[in-house]
This record gives sequence, C-alpha cells and structure tokens, in this order.
Amino acid sequence: MKLTIAKDEIQEKLSNIQNIVEKRNTMPILSHFLLDAGKKETHIVATDLQIAIKEPLKANVQSEGKLCIPARKLFEIVREAEGDITIESEDEQWIKVSFGKSRFRLACLASAEFPAWPGIETGEEVKLGIDTLSEMIEKTIYAAGETDTRYTLNGLLFHIRPADKTITIVGTDGHRLALLSKGLESNVGEEKKVIVPRKAAAELRRFFGSSESVSAVMGKNHLLFRIGDVQFLVRLIEGTYPNYEQVIPPSNEKKMTIHREGLLRTLRRVSIMSKERSNAVKVDITQGSLAISSSNPDLGEARDEISVEYAGEDLSVGFNARYLMDALGAMTAEKVVFALQDSLSPTLLKEEGNDEYKCVVMPMRI
Repeated sequence: MKLTIAKDEIQEKLSNIQNIVEKRNTMPILSHFLLDAGKKETHIVATDLQIAIKEPLKANVQSEGKLCIPARKLFEIVREAEGDITIESEDEQWIKVSFGKSRFRLACLASAEFPAWPGIETGEEVKLGIDTLSEMIEKTIYAAGETDTRYTLNGLLFHIRPADKTITIVGTDGHRLALLSKGLESNVGEEKKVIVPRKAAAELRRFFGSSESVSAVMGKNHLLFRIGDVQFLVRLIEGTYPNYEQVIPPSNEKKMTIHREGLLRTLRRVSIMSKERSNAVKVDITQGSLAISSSNPDLGEARDEISVEYAGEDLSVGFNARYLMDALGAMTAEKVVFALQDSLSPTLLKEEGNDEYKCVVMPMRI
C-alpha cells in the first residue's frame, strides 16, 4: 500500500474519529482505524463497537492495500506535518509516514483483525434536514442521562409517528425532560421508537457540515445515518424507554412569562452561593415579581429579584439551578413561559409561542 494525501484532508478525517477510537487498552484493535486504500475509492473506518464511522478519503493511491493504523499517534504526527503526507506499508506490521525530510515508522495491525462492519437489516428510511436534526439533538441531549443505572435513560429516544408525520426526540434523566417534535418530509409506514446512545448523538453532529440532509435507516439493532458520503452506524440501546408523554403536566394552571436572558443571568448569580452537589435555589413567585435565593451554611447566602408577568397566587418552589439553566440555555426565544401547579409538582417550560419544544423540571424540597 502506498498513497499520498493532503495534510488538511487527513487531519480533518482523523480529527473526526478521535472520540470514537477506544483509548482504553481492553482491545488494542479499537485504538486503531482501518485504512482501505483503493484506486477507485479510499476510506477510513473507526469503531468502539457501539459506533462505527466510514468516511471517504481523497488520496492519490499508487498501490492498493488495507491496514489498521493507531489513530491517536498518526493524528499527532499529521498535526505537526508540513505539506502532503505519504503513507507506505512495509508489511502488515509497519508503515512509513513521510513529509518533507521527516520520516516516521509506525507499528500497525493486520486489517483482518478489525471488527467487521455490522450488517443492518433493510429497514425504513427517514430523511431529515441537517439543521432540523442538529437543532433537535442540541435541545434535548443535555437532559439525557450519562451514567444512569437505568441504562435506557443514557440515550435519546427517536419516536416516529406516521399518523401525524412527526418525529419527536426526547432526553430525560428522571429529574428533567426535554422533547422537540418536528414534521417529516416523507411518509413512514409504521410507528418506531429507538434509543440512540448519548455519545453517538453527540458525535453525529461533527459530520453535519458536509451535507444539507441526512437519511436514517432503522434496523432492529442498529441505526444507520447517511450524511453525504459519510456512513455513521449506531448500535441502539435495548430496552423500553419511559412513557415520556405521562411526564408532561397537562393542566398546570399558573402561568408565568419571563425574559429568558434576564432569568438566566439571575440564576447564574444566585447559584454561586448554592451547595455544589444540589445547586438548590428557592424561587418565590408573587404578582409581577420573582425572587431567587440560595444559601450555604459554610459560605453564606444570595438573593436577587426579576420582574415577571404573573397574576396568580403566591408560590414558592425549590429547583436545581443547573437544570433550569440548561433548559433556558437550549432555548432561543426572547421570553419563556413557566406552567406551574404547586411546590411539589413538575414544572413545564416552553418558549413563548412555540408548542414544539417542551422542558419539564422536577422541583426540590427546600
């Protein structure tokens, strides 16, 4: 195998896979990527057995071949390179990397050791605009669990409804929930619910700049995203996702409208004095005013006020300030609406005039 590649081309492609290749040494092959150099097509493949990426590589191939190359080490070499880079295999154990007068010899593994690309059953294909899918992930991923023992919460639910031609993406960790619904451009045959791991959803966004739309093929155990020439394969989380529709409070009657940026700044200030583990703040709502306070016996206390549009009875609620800030940070509207019931009932947050995006935050006892 021998090929020459522009530095920017290979640096970008290797950068895309750095979070995918396995850094722990449980399976050495997973810290490598497969370079498949052909006269007609050259591509690289990386996997951690949960995510697999295949992306094309523009290269001048003098002789064809396949080899597994250490992803991190080659990336470090390429980052310091000047000009075009030549990669040449000596055998199935070594490659030579050269540019200018620089020469490197890098230990490799045989291509036969690399995990096979998982087969995906022929499933239904759904097409979405890149901007739409990017927004849906951005506005829900913060609420998904990360290391929850309820493993189904460590991902985003993709819920497709053929009846009203919508897709809903949901994230929840049991303490808060975010969901966003959008219309589908194409018809779908049957209702689908799949759980995409949080890491996969985060990494998927790296490839959104290369195309205007993305297609998703849903199999039994895998979900294949096609973004231009890039294939992004995800192993789905098995299990049953909680019934998120039951979590959304249907009849919270106390409505409060407030400037989003102003509330976000107030929460940031007051939460400085809250306990680090709980981030607890107390919210006292009266007609036309909202007071936020926090206290920490070891540090002191803080209090601030902000004007609101509210005409209901007085109400005091405790919240994790981080949960509120995450929700407000994901929103873009000038004003947000809080729908409340009492001090122990879930609170619903929405952007003013937007019913597609909903956030639910559980209160805290203070």
